[in-house]
Amino acid sequence: MALTDPITRKLGADEPSGPGNQLRAGDTLMDRYQIQEIIGSGGMGTVYRARDTHFQAIRLVAIKEMISNIADPLVRKNINGIYERESNILATLRHQSIPRIYDYHTHNDRAYLVMEYVNGRDLDDILAETTTFFPEEQILNWAVELCDVLQYLHEHKPEPIIFRDMKPSNIMINQQNHIVLVDFGIAKVFESGTKNTMVGTQGYSPPDQYRGEATPAVDLYALGASLHHLLTLRDPRLEAPFSFAERPIKDINPNVSPEMIAVVEKALQYSPDDRFKTAAEMKQALLGVAQRTGTLIHSGFISQTSGSSAPSRGVKSLWVFECEDEIRGTPLFNGGTLYVGCYDHNLYALDAANGEFKWKYATDGGIPGRPAFYEGNIYIGSEDQRLHVISARSGSVVWTYFSDGPIRSSPRIAEGHAFVGSDDGYLHAVNVATGRASWKVETGAAIRSTAWVSQEYAYFGNEAGELLCANFRGEVKWRFKAKRAITSSPIIGPEAVYVGSQDGTLYAIDPNSGWVLWRFRLGKATISSPTLSDNLLFIGAADNVLYCVDSRTAKEVWRFTAEHQISGSPIVYKDFVYCGSVDGHLYCLEMRTGRQKWAFATEGPITGSPAANEDIIYIGSTDKKVYALLA
Repeated sequence: MALTDPITRKLGADEPSGPGNQLRAGDTLMDRYQIQEIIGSGGMGTVYRARDTHFQAIRLVAIKEMISNIADPLVRKNINGIYERESNILATLRHQSIPRIYDYHTHNDRAYLVMEYVNGRDLDDILAETTTFFPEEQILNWAVELCDVLQYLHEHKPEPIIFRDMKPSNIMINQQNHIVLVDFGIAKVFESGTKNTMVGTQGYSPPDQYRGEATPAVDLYALGASLHHLLTLRDPRLEAPFSFAERPIKDINPNVSPEMIAVVEKALQYSPDDRFKTAAEMKQALLGVAQRTGTLIHSGFISQTSGSSAPSRGVKSLWVFECEDEIRGTPLFNGGTLYVGCYDHNLYALDAANGEFKWKYATDGGIPGRPAFYEGNIYIGSEDQRLHVISARSGSVVWTYFSDGPIRSSPRIAEGHAFVGSDDGYLHAVNVATGRASWKVETGAAIRSTAWVSQEYAYFGNEAGELLCANFRGEVKWRFKAKRAITSSPIIGPEAVYVGSQDGTLYAIDPNSGWVLWRFRLGKATISSPTLSDNLLFIGAADNVLYCVDSRTAKEVWRFTAEHQISGSPIVYKDFVYCGSVDGHLYCLEMRTGRQKWAFATEGPITGSPAANEDIIYIGSTDKKVYALLA
C-alpha cells in the first residue's frame, strides 16, 4: 500500500529519527504505530516492537523495516519485490506457527511490514548461550511442530509455498515453548519445472538449492540441518557444505536415540530422491520416534492441515441462538430438542435442527448446571434454591423441590430419584414421583459437584475438599479428604472413582474403601470433571492445559495447551475430544494424539461442556449465545 493512502499519510516526522536514521522509542509510524524498541537488526533493515494505538487494549506488533540505499532502480525494485512478496504470502496464511500480517506500507526508500508480535527468542540466540545438549524430547517436539508448519506451506493452495531458508535464526520459540516460523522474505510460490535463483544460507541449504531448485525437498534438508545443529551444537555454517556425514550425531552426542538419528540422517541425504517425500511423511517418522522411545509429544500447537488452508479456524456454525444473559452451563440434547439454562433465569427449549425457539421456563435465579431428562420431564437446579421439574413437551412446571441454598450442581436421575447437591451442604435424594426427599446427606460444605450413582451408592464432592460415598439410606460409607475443594464431578471406571480437585490433583480412588490408588499432578487447580474413554482420562485445569492420562498407569499420554484456563469439562464423541476454554474457543482434538482438528471461536469465555448428537456439537458461551457446529 502506498503512503498516498490518507489514513497512513503521516510518518511521525518527515524523516525517521535516531542513530543511522532508525526509528526510536516514542516515534509514531503511519499515525498509528508507536515505536517501543528495536528488537532485531540485519543487513536489509530493522525490526521494531510497537504498539497499535488504534486499539484501547494493548496490542503489540512487530514492524519489519527495509531500507534501500541502492541507486539502481531495477535492483531497488527487486528488493522491494521481496517485501511485497513476503507481505502477500503472509496475508494468505493462517497457521499457529506463522505470525499474522496486519499491514504493509511504503515511504520513500523504506518499506514497512506490520505483523503479529511474537514474544520469544530465536533458536540462534538460544544456541549461542547453550553449553549443554538439549534434551531429545524438547528437540523432538520442536521438530514435529516444524514439520507441521512445513506441511501446511507445502500443501498451500493454489500453489505450494517453499520456505527456502529454514535455520535456527528463523525459528522463534514463544513463551509457551512452541515454535513460530519467521522471516518469509525469500519464501517463494513453487512453480513446477522452473529454476530459481539460489537463495538460502550456506550450511543449511542442500546442493539442489544451489542448483536453483526450489522444491519441498530443500526445506526438509534444511530442517534436518537445523536439527543436526540442535542435537550436536555444531554450527554447519562453520563446516564444509554437505559434510554432515563426516560429523555423525552419535559421535558428538551419545544421548540421542538411534531412532532420532535415523530421521535426521534421512532428511540430510545428498539426493532429494533419498529424503522424505513430504513433510507429512517426516512428521509421521518423528511421531514414530516418540512412540518407540516413549517420548511425550506436547501436541497442543499442532494442527491438521490436510484438506484445508485454515483448518483450525475454518469451522462455521450451523445456527446460533442468542439468550439475554450468559450461558455458563451445559446443554442437553433429547428427542430433537436442545435444553439449555441461562443466567437470565430461563431454561430454553430449542429445535436442535435449526435453533428455533420452542419455549422457555422462568426460575428466580441463574441456572449454572446441566439439565437432566427422565420420563418426559426436564430436571434443572437454580440459584433460587430450587430443583425445578418441567414438562419437556409444554414447558410448564410439574413440581419444584426447595433446598436451603443455591443449587449449582447438576441433577442425576437414578433408581427413581433425583440426586442433587446444594450450597446448603446437603446431597438431596428426591423421589421423582412425589417431589419429596427420601433422604439427604449432610456434609457441612456446599456441594457443587454432580453425584455419580452406581450400585446403590452415590459419589460426590464438596467445597471442603471431601469426596464422599453414601448409600441409598443416606449413610456415609467413606470420606476421602483432598487439600482443597472438589467442585469436579466424579466418574467411575472399571477400577476406580476418578475426580479432580482444586489442589491441582487428579485422583483415582478405590470405590469400596476410599483409599487413593494413584495421584496425577496437574499444573494448577481444576474444577473440570474428568471423562473416560478406552482407558484414557481427559481433564482440564487452570494452567490452560487439557490433560490426557492413562487411567491404568497414571502416566500422561498427551497435553493440549489453550490460550486460557479450561474450567469446562471435556466430552468424547467418535474418537474426538471436545472441550471449551475461557479463551472463548471450543476445541476439537484427536482423542489418542491430542492433535487439533479445529477450533471454533465464540465471543466470550466457555465455562460449560458441549453436547453431541448425530455429528452436531452444541455449546453455550458467556457471550449469551448457543452454537450448533458440525463435529
